[in-house]
Amino acid sequence: MIEVLKMLCGVVCGSVRVVVCLFLLTRLLSAQKPQKKSIAAGAAGAAVIAVLMSFAGLSGFYRIVLEVLWIAFCANRLQQADLRMSLFISVFYEIAVSFWQFLLASGMGIVFRSTAFLDNGTWSGQTVMWLFHLLLGAVSVFLHDKRNISGKDAFRAATAAVLAGFLAVITLSEQTMLAIPEDTLDLWMILAVVLMMSVLVFNMNRQYEAEKELAELKAGQAELLERDYTALNKAYAVNAKLFHDFHNHIGALRQLLAHEKYSEAVRYLDELQAPVRGMADTVWTGDDTLDYLINSKAAASASDKIDFQAQVEFPRHTNIQSADLCAILGNLLDNALEAAGQVPSEQQRFVRLTVRRIHQMLVIKVENSCLNTPVQENGILKTTKDDGGLHGWGLQSAQTAADKYDGTVQTTCADGIFRAVATLSYHGIAI
Repeated sequence: MIEVLKMLCGVVCGSVRVVVCLFLLTRLLSAQKPQKKSIAAGAAGAAVIAVLMSFAGLSGFYRIVLEVLWIAFCANRLQQADLRMSLFISVFYEIAVSFWQFLLASGMGIVFRSTAFLDNGTWSGQTVMWLFHLLLGAVSVFLHDKRNISGKDAFRAATAAVLAGFLAVITLSEQTMLAIPEDTLDLWMILAVVLMMSVLVFNMNRQYEAEKELAELKAGQAELLERDYTALNKAYAVNAKLFHDFHNHIGALRQLLAHEKYSEAVRYLDELQAPVRGMADTVWTGDDTLDYLINSKAAASASDKIDFQAQVEFPRHTNIQSADLCAILGNLLDNALEAAGQVPSEQQRFVRLTVRRIHQMLVIKVENSCLNTPVQENGILKTTKDDGGLHGWGLQSAQTAADKYDGTVQTTCADGIFRAVATLSYHGIAI
């Protein structure tokens, strides 16, 4: 009976471990959310591993190795997660699961004064396994519902949990109520230190990826600035030539009007006004980078026959960096132009940009017409653009920039109108 129960427990608990890790990889690596196919594959693989372990009589080490490989395979093939990071996280996830199961078994053993809880082959050991995996599932559901957990909060929570486990192992080595072999305690103490190091390494990797992403944003910003600066410089050159030849133009217009050639005079004025008209539509926020960005998007909307409106109230001399604003505005406006451009009727194509300051809060709202509800993958809007530039930054880049100012990026779609709202906290700086 105990053997059948052990195999059943191994199948159920293994499936829970694998599926929970697949969801965990979604949060940590921004991979695709596990679908029914990946969940079924993960659970089936865990069941096969558990049955194989039961009949072959292999140690828990081989179970961990097989589960790690299977988790990484499912995450990479079915969720498009990075294979290297999937292996890294799943290895330390399995170690952490075994570590906390050992601590729970030790705690129950101390409470009930029995070493049977440390042996998975006993009824007491099986009870610990069932209880631990129920708790693991409950914690995973809680974390899955808490979608607003920031990277810093997650890092602090993981560090606190590992540190608490390390202190618990030290406490176990000092207690006398439960006889635990010293080599077992030494092993878990070493693994607790390894877990702490793994949390630090993962956090360093995330910071590196964030800095790399920021560098790409700055490169895109520099490219944008160079292109628009060249265009603006040409406009200024045309304007300078216009004013330099002003008296000649006045003379020509006088002759046309004197001879009552009014239509030709109007065409002549339109030709002279062309470079000035482009300057008159400029949105000036006080930030050169934002000016270039908004006007380049306005020009792009005009070429696609999209009605572009901008109402900007931008605070001067704040701690908000231009690169972060470009990351947010560039992504939101690109998504808006892409969606509005797909609307068949030109009269219904529009993009509205509103920037307002409310006390110490900057609110950026972008609204646009859309044909269909945008497709999202893990909170990131998919784009059909492939021309480089600012495209492909994604909502993740915008959210990364907003996180630096305790901000959020939220999107809604209703009645054929897509809305994206970014909020940033800021404070003034001395100049």
